[in-house]
Amino acid sequence: MNARRASSLLVRDGLRLIIGCIALVATVLVVAAVNFPALTGRIVDQANIISADTRSALESKLAELESKSGIQLVVATVSTLEGQEIEPYANELFRSWKLGEKSKNNGVLLLVAPKEHRVRIEVGYGLEGTLTDALSKVIITNAITPRFKTGDFSGGISRGVDDIITVLTTDSSEWQQRPSLRLNNQQAFDPTNWFLIAALFALVTLLIVSPGFRWLFLNLLLNIAFNSGGSSGGGFSGGGGFSGGGGSSGGGGASGSW
Repeated sequence: MNARRASSLLVRDGLRLIIGCIALVATVLVVAAVNFPALTGRIVDQANIISADTRSALESKLAELESKSGIQLVVATVSTLEGQEIEPYANELFRSWKLGEKSKNNGVLLLVAPKEHRVRIEVGYGLEGTLTDALSKVIITNAITPRFKTGDFSGGISRGVDDIITVLTTDSSEWQQRPSLRLNNQQAFDPTNWFLIAALFALVTLLIVSPGFRWLFLNLLLNIAFNSGGSSGGGFSGGGGFSGGGGSSGGGGASGSW
């Protein structure tokens, strides 16, 4: 059982690395045409779907989470994904905002695109072992999308944030007692994994047959390696505005629709 689990984790991590690279290549090619919202605070409500009372309550929770644990959880809504799928959009937005501490990569992004009826929890590298893909999917399925279906965006976002914070700050023996967060050990194979496998083969094929793609891929990796200095630390910047702390994500998390 341990060997099978280790093998599964190895495959998962390998696929995640590949999809992260592919997402990076894809988003770099289109990023100039995408207008990401500015990181103005722990809540960026471009779509204007969060009520004032909910926003106030959430800001207090998110600030307390970061103060006590260093984890930077940001909620964002966008008016449009500009024709992109939510997975590469969320990953590139996360990287653009540099959520979480650079040394720990402990950022989380809850992204909602009401126009496309899509939601995603994007998880920083350092939290993937705690806020797993499976748990992220459970939170979206049980806490967020049922409320979105009734038009209760504030309620869905608030409940999603509460469940994310619960997973990140309490022992698993505690949150596993909650039906809304209980994992089914016999979960079916996530269809998203088929996309990861297809993406792996696509990347390998392109690296083999396309010298131009190999050159682009290598240059992107070199640019990341030499330009990843970014900002360090986290929380509020010297000028009083909110900023990311230099963290990154490799595509961990889950998506959903309603």
